[in-house]
Amino acid sequence: MAQNQAQAHMHEKNADQIAYWNGPGGQNWISRQATQDVLLQPISAVLHSAAAAAKGERVIDIGCGCGGTTFELARRVGAEGRVLGLDISGPMLDYAREHAPKDLKVEFVQADATVYPFQPASVDLLFSRFGVMFFADPTTSFTNMRKAVKPGGRVVFACWREPRANGWMMIPLQAVYQHVPRMPQLGPEDPGPFSFGSEERVRRVLSGAGFTDIALKPQDLALDIALGRGLDGAANAAIAFGPANRALEGQPDNVRAAATQSVREALAKHEKDGKIPLPASIWIVSAKSA
Repeated sequence: MAQNQAQAHMHEKNADQIAYWNGPGGQNWISRQATQDVLLQPISAVLHSAAAAAKGERVIDIGCGCGGTTFELARRVGAEGRVLGLDISGPMLDYAREHAPKDLKVEFVQADATVYPFQPASVDLLFSRFGVMFFADPTTSFTNMRKAVKPGGRVVFACWREPRANGWMMIPLQAVYQHVPRMPQLGPEDPGPFSFGSEERVRRVLSGAGFTDIALKPQDLALDIALGRGLDGAANAAIAFGPANRALEGQPDNVRAAATQSVREALAKHEKDGKIPLPASIWIVSAKSA
C-alpha cells in the first residue's frame, strides 16, 4: 500500500531521476552517508544559518535524502515545531527513518515535490540542501511547493554554481576522462547538479512560481575530500560520488583502477598538510511566498 501511495505522488517527467535515486544513486549515497555528511558540513552550516529555522516553526526539507539536514532542522525548531522530510528515494528514506533520533519530531514521506498534495499554507519554511536541481520542470515543481508555504513564509536552499567553480567535482572528472568517453553534455537547464548555476534562471523559476524577494548569495568554500584518509582515500571517495562516479558506471575493474590512479595523481597536486582542499561554490537562495 505504501509503495502504491509513493508511486501516486511521482511525476512522469521526473522518471529518470526517480529510477536513479531508487537504484544505484540512492544505494551509493547510503554507503557513503557518514563521510558525505562530514564533507558537506561546511555547506550545511552556512545553509542552516541562512535558513534560521526558529523554535516552533513547521518546515519541509525537500530532497532530504538520508535525513541529516532534517534532524538538524528538528533540533532547531524544538518540541513545539515539526519537520517533514520529503524525497523520491525509498532506500534513503528507509535509512533516515532507521537513524532518526527518538526525541525528534520528524516525519518522512516518499514523494515527488512536483505533484505531492501539500497541505496549503501549512509551513513557515521550505528548506533544501541540493535537492531542487533535478526537476524536469522546476517552475511547476516550485509552484506546487509554494502552496505549502504560509503567506510571508520563506524558501531557503543551496544549489551548486557553475561547474568551473566546483573543482572538487570537476578535477576528478577530468582525470577520469583520460580513461572513459565523455558523457553527453547536459544543456544548462537540463536536470543535474549544475542546472541552477545561472542566477538568471533561478530568479526566473522562482518568480514564475510566485515567490518574491528573491536573493542569491554566492558562497565560496574549500571542501577537504581527504577527510583524514590520505590520497588513496580521497581518490576512492572522488570516484564514488558525483560526475566522476557517473562517468565510470559500468566500466570494468581495470578501467576503474586506472582512473582511480589518475585521480590520485591529480589530487596530489592539491595536497596540503594531509588535507586536499578543493574549491566549491554554491548559491544560498532565499525568497518569500506572497
